[in-house]
Amino acid sequence: MGGMVTVFRRELAGYFATPVAYVFIVIFLVMAGALTFTLGNFFARGQADLQPFFTFVPWLFLFLVPALTMRLWAEERRLGTIELLLTLPLAQWEAVVGKFLAAWAFCAIALALTFPLVITVNLLGNPDNGVILTGYLGCLMVAGAFLAVGAAISALTKNQVIAFVLAVAACFFLTAAGSPVVTEFLSQRIPQLADLARAISITERLGGFTRGVISARDVVFFASFMAFFLFANTIAIDQRKAD
Repeated sequence: MGGMVTVFRRELAGYFATPVAYVFIVIFLVMAGALTFTLGNFFARGQADLQPFFTFVPWLFLFLVPALTMRLWAEERRLGTIELLLTLPLAQWEAVVGKFLAAWAFCAIALALTFPLVITVNLLGNPDNGVILTGYLGCLMVAGAFLAVGAAISALTKNQVIAFVLAVAACFFLTAAGSPVVTEFLSQRIPQLADLARAISITERLGGFTRGVISARDVVFFASFMAFFLFANTIAIDQRKAD
């Protein structure tokens, strides 16, 4: 576990050692606020809640999370530092989990910095802060799922642009799978696929959290999803570490 903690600290410090982290956070906060108060019709709805914010979070993560994960392994492979990392006295899974947790912690920091939105709804009304808290938990689960997918894809290539594009495509599929347009289209033609789309949809799972319901089924889904792609990440590193 010591190796995992070391990798975690190294990666998290690495984010803030360059302007990338600050650019990511600023873009995320500006876009979150703009979408919540404009397209989300925050004031027109007349309700003191953060449903508009939670609606847009997966779509923001769709681009911003792959921007984080594209360098996790692709950069190590391109620079040839992956061999040095894997010769250290730590298991491969420790390196994989350490990098993942650092990126997840970074996303948690970005989410935490949206606290002015929480203050705003509390000043304007009397919201259910328990529902807001579970909504944030759901957003963190979505970030973890996207990070796990993006990290696994990054382990397959040396090219950060390819890693970014493939991760965006994969995350878009997971986000759009449960949208009404997709599910209605599939329900009319292939009902079995419509059920599958709802089952793997990230937004469908997030919906329970944003309603204040922490379902064991949703928690197990996210945990299993992340575990599967972290395992795939470990296998990819093991198979391609000599490339």
